[in-house]
Amino acid sequence: MSDVAILGGGIGGLSAAHELTERGFSVTVYERNDRFGGKARSVPGPDRGGGAPLPAEHGFRFFPGYYRHVEDTMKRIPVHEGRTAAENLVSTEGTLLARTVGEETISSTRTPKSLEEWRSILRPSFATEELSNPEARFFAERMLVLLTSCEARMDEQWDRTSWWEFVDAGNRSKGFQQAVSATQLLVALRPELGSARTVGRIYLQLMRGHVDPRTPTERVLNGPTSEVWIDPWVEYLDEQGVELRANSSVTELEFDGGRISTIAIEDETGVDRETADQYVLAVPVGAARRLVSPEIGRAAPSLSRLNRLRTEWMNGIQFYLENDLPLVRGHGVYTDSPWALTSISQGQFWERDLSSYGDGEISGILSVIASDWNTPGIVYGKPAKECRREEIATEIWEQLKRHLNREGERLTDDNLIEWYLDPALEEREGGVENREPLLVNTVGSWRYRPDARTEIDNLTVAADYVRTNSDLATMESANEAARHATNAILERTGSDAKACEIWPLAEPAVFEPLKAQDRVRYRLGLPHPGDVTHAARRTIKRLART
Repeated sequence: MSDVAILGGGIGGLSAAHELTERGFSVTVYERNDRFGGKARSVPGPDRGGGAPLPAEHGFRFFPGYYRHVEDTMKRIPVHEGRTAAENLVSTEGTLLARTVGEETISSTRTPKSLEEWRSILRPSFATEELSNPEARFFAERMLVLLTSCEARMDEQWDRTSWWEFVDAGNRSKGFQQAVSATQLLVALRPELGSARTVGRIYLQLMRGHVDPRTPTERVLNGPTSEVWIDPWVEYLDEQGVELRANSSVTELEFDGGRISTIAIEDETGVDRETADQYVLAVPVGAARRLVSPEIGRAAPSLSRLNRLRTEWMNGIQFYLENDLPLVRGHGVYTDSPWALTSISQGQFWERDLSSYGDGEISGILSVIASDWNTPGIVYGKPAKECRREEIATEIWEQLKRHLNREGERLTDDNLIEWYLDPALEEREGGVENREPLLVNTVGSWRYRPDARTEIDNLTVAADYVRTNSDLATMESANEAARHATNAILERTGSDAKACEIWPLAEPAVFEPLKAQDRVRYRLGLPHPGDVTHAARRTIKRLART
C-alpha cells in the first residue's frame, strides 16, 4: 500500500483523499485551518447565546448545472438515514435581476430548437437598459462563434483574446457593456482581463442550464455548507481510514534526487518532518508559490510559472434578519451595483429552522457576495479594499437598498439584527487585506497553469488553478483536478484500481460539424468564418469615421 500525503484540506484535497482512499491508498491530509473545506467551509458566526452560533460562510455556495464532478463525489458521501450529500442540493426557481434603472425582472428559461432560437436565447439579459436589436443580435453571433470554434482555436487564439475585445464591448453601449460583464456577478471573472475562451465558455455553460431540461439550471445547499456537506464528508473519510490533521501547515517541500523527499509540517507542538511515497499539492495558488522552491521549479517547469497567475477578491457577508425576506426562490443579481453584488435568501432552502441558532430571534439570512473590490462605492466613495469592515457592511447594505427599495421599502434598517463579514478579510491601515483571494483566469493564462501531473514523478497538483475541462477557479475545477491527480498516481504506482471518471463540458451536438470545418480552417491558418464578418464590420466602421 502506497502512502500519500495531501497538502491542503480544501475541496481539491478532500476530493483527492476520497478517490485515493477508495482505491486502497493510505492517505494523510494536512490542513492549516482548524476546519476542513477551504473557502467552501462554513465558519461560526456571531454568538448570540442560546443555541449554536449563527451560521456563516465565506460566501454562498452555487452549484450550476455543469458541476458533474462535484455532484458525483457528493453522491458517495453518506449523511444520515440512507441519504447522501447530493440529496442536500435544492434547485432554485428563478433569478431576480434588480436594477437602479429600468424594470426589475425575474429571468425565465426556454429550450431552443433552431439556430434562430439559439440567437434569441443568447441575447444578454443583465443590462440596465434595453439593448438594441443589432447589439443583441451581434452578441448572439459572437456566442455562436465560440460554439463553432475548434479546440485548438479556443486554447490558442481565444485564450489570447480578452472577452471585452472578443465582444467589441469598448465600442458598444453602456447596457451592452453591463450585459457582457454578467459573469463577474456569478463567478470570479473580470470581463476586461478574462480570456474569451474562459469567460465565453462559462457564460455558455451557465446559460445551457437554463435551456436544457435534462440539466438543473442551478442548485444550492439545504443548510450551512459544513453541516450538510463538509462535516459528513470529513466523517466519512475518517471512517475510511484517512488521517485528517487540522491546524497543520506545510512550510517546506524538500527536494532530493529528483523527487520530493520530505515535507515540513508546523503545528501547535512545533515543526516536524513527514515522508510519503506520493505528494499531492492541494493548497491555494499563493501558498503553492511559496512552497515551490527554485530547485523544484527547475525540475517541474510547469510549477515555475505560478507567479504569473493572478488573483482577485470575491468575498461574502451575511445579513441576519428579524423577518425573512425571500425576494425570489433563487439568486438576486444587482446588475449595476458598483461592487457587483449577488445575493440569496438562504432560510427558504434550509431544512433546519433558523430559530434553532443563537437566541432564536433570527428568521432570515440574506447572504451577499461582492465581486468588484476596486470600484468606488456609493456611500464612502471608496473601493471595498480601502474600506474598514464596518464600512464594507454599510456600503453593501446601502447598495442593496438602492436596488430593492425603488417601489417601496423591502429592505429596512429595523429588520437588520446583525451582520457577519468573511473572516478572511482582515483590517489593515488603509483598508482590508484578503487572506484567501481567488484565482482569476486572465488572457493567456492557460499556458501558465500546470497540469495535475507534474514533471516530478511523486508530485501531483489538485487545486482550482490546474488545467481542467471546467477551466475556472471553482469547487468543480478543484474536484476535477483531484481526479486527474489520482489517475496520475494510479499510473505511477502501477495500481490496477479503476481510474476516476472525468467528464468534458457538454456542448450542443448540432455544432460539431461546424467545429470540424473550423479545425481545417485553423490548421490552414484561416480565421473563423464569423470572425471574418466581424473584422469586415470593424473596418467599415473605421473607414466611416475617417
